[in-house]
Amino acid sequence: MNLLLTASGLRNETLRDALRDMLGKPFGSANVAYVPTASLAEPGDHGWVLDDMNRVHGLGWREFDILELNGLPRQLVLDRLLHADVIYVSGGSHYHLARSITRNGLADGFLEALESRVYVGFSAGSMMFSRHLDEHSADVIGDAADLHVLGATTVEPPFGLFDWYLKPHLYSPDFPERDDAWADRIVERADFPIYFLDDETAVRVRDGKVDVVSEGRWRFHP
Repeated sequence: MNLLLTASGLRNETLRDALRDMLGKPFGSANVAYVPTASLAEPGDHGWVLDDMNRVHGLGWREFDILELNGLPRQLVLDRLLHADVIYVSGGSHYHLARSITRNGLADGFLEALESRVYVGFSAGSMMFSRHLDEHSADVIGDAADLHVLGATTVEPPFGLFDWYLKPHLYSPDFPERDDAWADRIVERADFPIYFLDDETAVRVRDGKVDVVSEGRWRFHP
């Protein structure tokens, strides 16, 4: 399984090179499925989604598909995932994305597709693989309100592959509160390992091995 779990997309050449290496062929010879589902639960201006979509599209794929996880027949979604060489899952509400995967019965099909494809996550898309993506971590991290606004009090981790949790946008100008003091407060409450990533960083999972790819800064608390 090859996962490139970025905080804010393919923003630098180091991350793009990591994807090229994991893919094993030129982008122009590959299909990508771009999944914007998480972004649809976020209010306000969505220019950031268009910026990211244009950045990914600009890599020059053979085929660029946009795939929404809700409202389509399950098998159609899975067939389009299987048609892709790279599955790129965008940012937004990680709780909406997790619930969309589980509610639509897509988790097993996703994991089957990822046995032979590369997954790239952007923010929310990168948070899907922790077994701690639940209401307890929402309280620990301090974003339970983002779950409640969806009319929910619980959430089921769709994949549950890793013991560690990923929290993006450390030091980001778009999230000025996410500084070292913010991370320290979370670590004091947490009973699970956490990667804090800035917007130039990704956690890479390749054949069971986990490392960090970065042109920026990051923290890991076991």
